[in-house]
Amino acid sequence: MDRDKVRQAYASVADLYIELFGTRERVDPDDLALIGRHLATRTGPVLDLGCGPGHLTGHLRSLGVDATGIDLVPEFIAHARATHPDVAFHIGSLESLDVVGGSVAGILAWYSLIHLPPEELDGVLGEFRRVMAPGGALVLGMFDHDEVGPFDHKVVTAYRWPVDEISERLSRAGFVEVERLRRAGEGDQRPHVAIAAVAKDR
Repeated sequence: MDRDKVRQAYASVADLYIELFGTRERVDPDDLALIGRHLATRTGPVLDLGCGPGHLTGHLRSLGVDATGIDLVPEFIAHARATHPDVAFHIGSLESLDVVGGSVAGILAWYSLIHLPPEELDGVLGEFRRVMAPGGALVLGMFDHDEVGPFDHKVVTAYRWPVDEISERLSRAGFVEVERLRRAGEGDQRPHVAIAAVAKDR
């Protein structure tokens, strides 16, 4: 993934993105419920990776989660810090997390993997597993499709995935799927899938 290209693309539309998507009220209630089921009961740190404006990090914090948000885009991090001053936010990359191995109780990656080319996904999932404690929870949000492929996302090129292939790649990285939620596209909304998985013992 060209991190600079993705960062610049989101920085150029940060204000509009925040206006359109930057509150938890913009998230489907079923998605919020799934996120809560798998991350709200975790004891220990939870990372919201690709946190954007920080609305879901703030939501997790409101549920009592020790949540930290990480994103590439400084404009998002500045907004998140101003909006949720009691939550920690940092600029960082998904590919190389500045976190001790086995120290994380949960990870939320809500549409933050969509810009990864297919050949890079396994490495990032492996990094997620490196930092995750056994039994830790991972929740992903992705665009659903019957084959892997790029499409013209409104910000920068993104990829959609068959849910079974995502589940297989999670398994290879050391996770086991425990729940999935699929939603068909409506109007200008693309088909959506969310997957919850648990880190297997080494």
